Amino acid sequence: MSEQVTGCHGLPLLQPAQAQKHVTVNESLLRLDGLVNLVLQGTALAQPPAVVEGACWGVPAGATGAWEGQAGRIAIGANGGWVFATPQRGQRAFLLDRGAEAVWDGQEWRAGALTLGPWGAGISAGILEAEVAVGAGAVAATGVEIPSHVLVLGVTARVVEAITGSLDAWALGVDGAADRYGSGLGLGVNSWSQGLLSAPMAVWAPEELLLTASGGAFAGGRLRLAVHYLALAVPDAV
Repeated sequence: MSEQVTGCHGLPLLQPAQAQKHVTVNESLLRLDGLVNLVLQGTALAQPPAVVEGACWGVPAGATGAWEGQAGRIAIGANGGWVFATPQRGQRAFLLDRGAEAVWDGQEWRAGALTLGPWGAGISAGILEAEVAVGAGAVAATGVEIPSHVLVLGVTARVVEAITGSLDAWALGVDGAADRYGSGLGLGVNSWSQGLLSAPMAVWAPEELLLTASGGAFAGGRLRLAVHYLALAVPDAV
């Protein structure tokens, strides 16, 4: 610990015979207010947004304006401006824009990280979500691709606008396995599918999710899809 700030989070310390002690105390409290149970609004925004008291952001490389030169740090909205804190390796945060826990690996926020080895290897849990309009026909492409080099646990779905057409049910899958993630699925609003695989499946190339009509064809509708998977991170480059 230095004479000026704490060693972990850089919180300002009171000095002997210091005047206006409340200024230092208040700054420390503002930092703690942001850092405790850390929630980051995002980690990719280069241009600082309007300040919201207590809102925290991960500052990316190339940030401009009031964030210039602060890459890799946490920007905390305070008193109409920004104060900055340096994350420690292993520190956790919730990424609000991605809906995922993340770990600071010393260089970046690693979303979904479950483990972080001393040389950077690890396992991450991921979710890929999208809302899609159901196209007309017997088979409807979603435009949602399962990422490559992941271990898929399953795909879930929720109907948010009734599926219309001459069909009586539908299936969710991929090319060559039309019902891998569910079959006999409902058409009405809030119908859902929990397409859990009996065993995790390795996917080596992107696979688009497809909707297949049963007993007819699609005319319209809207649903939300979520791909649930695990991914491996290799050790850092030397």
